Amino acid sequence: MASANEGDVEFPILCETCLGENPYVRMTKERLGKECKICTRAFTIFRWLPGRGMRYKKTEICPTCAKLKNVCQTCILDLEHGLPVQVRDTMLSIQDEVPRQESNRRDYLAKMANSLEVMGEQTDFSGKAQPVGREMLKRMARKDPYYQRNRAHICSFFVKGQCTRGNECPYRHEMPQGDSELAKQNIVDRYHGKNDPVARRMLARSLKTDRLDAPEDKSITSLFVLGLDQSVTEADLRDHFLPFGELKSVVVVPKGNCAFVNFKQRAGAEAAALAALSGCSINDKSLKVAWGKPRPKGPKSELALAEAGGKETATAADSQPPTRASIPLPPGARRESALYPSQDPTAQGAYSK
Repeated sequence: MASANEGDVEFPILCETCLGENPYVRMTKERLGKECKICTRAFTIFRWLPGRGMRYKKTEICPTCAKLKNVCQTCILDLEHGLPVQVRDTMLSIQDEVPRQESNRRDYLAKMANSLEVMGEQTDFSGKAQPVGREMLKRMARKDPYYQRNRAHICSFFVKGQCTRGNECPYRHEMPQGDSELAKQNIVDRYHGKNDPVARRMLARSLKTDRLDAPEDKSITSLFVLGLDQSVTEADLRDHFLPFGELKSVVVVPKGNCAFVNFKQRAGAEAAALAALSGCSINDKSLKVAWGKPRPKGPKSELALAEAGGKETATAADSQPPTRASIPLPPGARRESALYPSQDPTAQGAYSK
């Protein structure tokens, strides 16, 4: 059973990658020609070729399911960030409210089909209420469309050594080199944000790159805060970091848009660094936190001074000004008349007579 609006769609909900780089793409449309892989209701499907050498693509889910999750009808990725649903929901703390059971899911989607505008106001997919999660999504998202995702699939007959179509084969003639775990994907899990191997790998990589490894030097109790502006003051920094431990000082550097937060105890700095793994936001401003570096203590060591003194002693004789006898005479001149110490380029002043 399909609603009346499902057959009146003029254009699908697609991301820029699935649509392709050709601005004059041609699509075929079949009204109520396929079941949605999420709600099993019939909907209007579209089919098109995104570019030369690519494979034909088609819509997989209905527009109602796509609007509920703000995803592309073909790749089931977030429309704003181009990331899996599991990654977006984890960063923005969004709970999946779509039932998994067929009977409950059908009633839920039928109820929400006429109230998509209200659903959009309740669910913040853009991350405005979660500035920290939004900044993390921006770092993980691709900046440009990834058209390589539209390439043709690998020819299974070529892998077996049985393909006889040669250059006329519409599939790629190459051996698979990807991870076998990434091949175990399905649209239902990707839509609900559960058990998605691509999302698990991206979250693990993000946790590895964003972690703050505590330095081995236990005397370091300072944190370096980047990304400040005029909206974040010293008092704001104190209010934010004071719950983690007693502060020694907070030094703000306006020219560098940064600050140094110095704790009295190492435990307070470690607690603040651990909390910064999920992001640091002050006055709706996303900040980056890193460990401070140790300062050089005192003058040079005795060994360094001894080595420097030895070098100075060794070069002391070489740095002495030249004597009168060492100044070369011009051709045909006598020594008494040709002695001009002030004209010697190596002289450091007048000589005593």
